[in-house]
Amino acid sequence: MIKNLKNDNLKYVIGNYSRYPISITHGKGTYVYDSTSKKYLDFITGIAVNNLGHDNLKIKNSITKQLDKLVHISNLFLIENQVKFAKSLVSSLPGHKVFFCNSGTEANEAAFKLARKWGIFNNKKIIVSVTGAFHGRTFGSLTATWPKKYKEGFYPLVSGFKNTKFNDISHFKNLIKKYKDILAVIIEPIQGEAGVKIADKNYLKELNSLCKKNNILLIADEVQAGMGRTGKLFSFQHYDFKPDIITLAKALGGGLPAGAIIASPDVADFLTPGSHGTTMGGNPLAMASGLSMLSQINKKSFLDSVVKKGNFFLNNLKIYKKNSMVKDVRGLGLILAIEFFNEKKAKKFSSLCLKKGLLVLLTEKFNIRLLPPLNVKKTEIVESLKIMDEVMEEINE
Repeated sequence: MIKNLKNDNLKYVIGNYSRYPISITHGKGTYVYDSTSKKYLDFITGIAVNNLGHDNLKIKNSITKQLDKLVHISNLFLIENQVKFAKSLVSSLPGHKVFFCNSGTEANEAAFKLARKWGIFNNKKIIVSVTGAFHGRTFGSLTATWPKKYKEGFYPLVSGFKNTKFNDISHFKNLIKKYKDILAVIIEPIQGEAGVKIADKNYLKELNSLCKKNNILLIADEVQAGMGRTGKLFSFQHYDFKPDIITLAKALGGGLPAGAIIASPDVADFLTPGSHGTTMGGNPLAMASGLSMLSQINKKSFLDSVVKKGNFFLNNLKIYKKNSMVKDVRGLGLILAIEFFNEKKAKKFSSLCLKKGLLVLLTEKFNIRLLPPLNVKKTEIVESLKIMDEVMEEINE
């Protein structure tokens, strides 16, 4: 069966993905199963999409209930679930408003368009992103993305973008002096695709201060690290950092496609009727699923448990820093990474974990990214550590 599936995939599906050599057929909680009924601990979670694991009963019930009513109606009409979801998302952000779309790259494009519209009235046009950033695959988001490998073959990209060095505030100060028409900075407080690179607190504090002082919008890309992944609803809440625009996706739809921007009162209304839109964004089905997800994670007790489990996981992973193959171990909440010195060792680590029943992400050649469900059990973390210990021993030989 798997051989036929591989052959048909090559024959009928455009080959823009390097896929794992297995077919996942179903999942329950933290576990998924392949077509041979082999069981895996899922520490990829659809790349931080399935924040409550697989087959979550409340999400499933909310989807089923909505399916019996309406799947899609378009944004020509008032959508009750969309309004409810927006209200829930901004419950701790007075005056903020939400625009819904379908993905992270769409959310970032919407943020750029909103920023540019604001910039017209402030005589500003340059958007700044940082080294190491990943913001998406569409042209604007791709331009703001740092690694050249994603851009090869797609030039020319979008004009009006500049880069500054991640965690280097002096570089940004020099950029402000050089370009007087900077309108916005976009930054991931935690760079997921780069290998869980965490912004320095003082850096973000100074970046925030400089942006406010120079009338520059601050955009926080929370696509991967948002929705409770760090132990707070948004990762920027760990910092003295007040974004004007927040971008969301991945876990936002509870497993269904959903993205969003949350905009502050000073900028939200610059997107006027007809200035931006989406056919499928904020559809009733995705909103029902997302509402169920948010109602489960956005509780102090739940978020505190993410912090507790994340600390336990990170403290145990730090043992690997004594290993000569490992350069660093880092994380916040339940987004963690093991960075190797050697890309061959990192690749072997990933493949051996797969073989032993643990799904992990190899990113930027050297990094193993770990994204367990937020409701992962401590015993499941211990199980994953046993597998990783075995793998470390094998690649050490």
